[in-house]
Amino acid sequence: MKAPERYYDFEKDISGCGIFGVINKKRGLIPGDMPIQAMTCMHDRGNGLGGGFAAYGIYPDHADHYCFHMMYDEDAAIEKTEKLLRSFFDLHHFEPIPTRKSLAIPNPPTFIRYFVSVPERPVNEFAALGEEDYVVAVVMRINTTVPGAFVVSSGKNMGAFKGVGFPEDIADLFRLEEYKAYIWTGHNRFPTNTPGWWGGAHPFTILNWSIVHNGEISSYGINRRYLCEHDYLCTMMTDTEVVAYELDLLIRKHGLSWEMAAKCFAPPFWDEIEHMDADDRELYTTLRATYGPGMLNGPFAILVADNNRLMGLNDRIKLRPLLVAEKDDMIFMSSEESAVRDVCPELDRVWMPKAGEPVIVDLED
Repeated sequence: MKAPERYYDFEKDISGCGIFGVINKKRGLIPGDMPIQAMTCMHDRGNGLGGGFAAYGIYPDHADHYCFHMMYDEDAAIEKTEKLLRSFFDLHHFEPIPTRKSLAIPNPPTFIRYFVSVPERPVNEFAALGEEDYVVAVVMRINTTVPGAFVVSSGKNMGAFKGVGFPEDIADLFRLEEYKAYIWTGHNRFPTNTPGWWGGAHPFTILNWSIVHNGEISSYGINRRYLCEHDYLCTMMTDTEVVAYELDLLIRKHGLSWEMAAKCFAPPFWDEIEHMDADDRELYTTLRATYGPGMLNGPFAILVADNNRLMGLNDRIKLRPLLVAEKDDMIFMSSEESAVRDVCPELDRVWMPKAGEPVIVDLED
């Protein structure tokens, strides 16, 4: 006798989300059409509840200024945020982020970008902080004290564009085909345990860091508590934001290399460490003891970028797909080979990184 169907009898795509990244090692500018086309190829890896892109090298005329991409749900938040920005920064230029009307996204929030710098002698409660810590503190202040305002990105010569919709819809809204960048990342979201909302779409950013992620960070709770001890406040209601803040903490503040940070995220298992030679055993034992609360549990494939490099990383047993490909000066990273072949049919090399082994591509200059 066939068992009766129940409300939980459905198929779930447990490997949903699509990620794509491309870097030109010689800073050659890549038109926005390429990442848009690649993400469109992976349309079915999302469900329309989140899409986004990060682009590096898009603001050469303001390359020395921090660019705050701001999202507003209400007009009152604009006035409050601008008053706050003027009190903490020297404001050099601001303007609406160009958008176009989209049938797929009928009522988007308001987006404005601000190009700012830290005053030479700031007079406020953050004055004793170093420049980058100062910017991080202001981001946290806005996200936690100004209702209806959200900092989408805050780096130099880069920006994130994201929201509720498929990636191609978000790209159409923000007119991304008009931009050129030497590093692009893209994301197609399939929310599982967290709400689909504009701030919760990928990429997640702080300063120049950006992160896109396919999978689930089941260690979010302990990661979040660890970050709170270091003055990072998680407000985006989704698991992936902890990765952006941990990157900033481990690499910028603690001085770890990208390789060592990757080994904190996805460290070797204890039984593997036991069989290493003495030096490696001591190193990885120390990393796990020191950064245990920062370890990422759960299935994941992530792409991380800053102004100088792109990194791809899988979890320790590779529960999410990640592919890397080369063509001349460009390196591609993606959930699917089809997305790469769609934008670059002839490739010099294609491979699948090993579980827990980072692939790090630096600019040649």
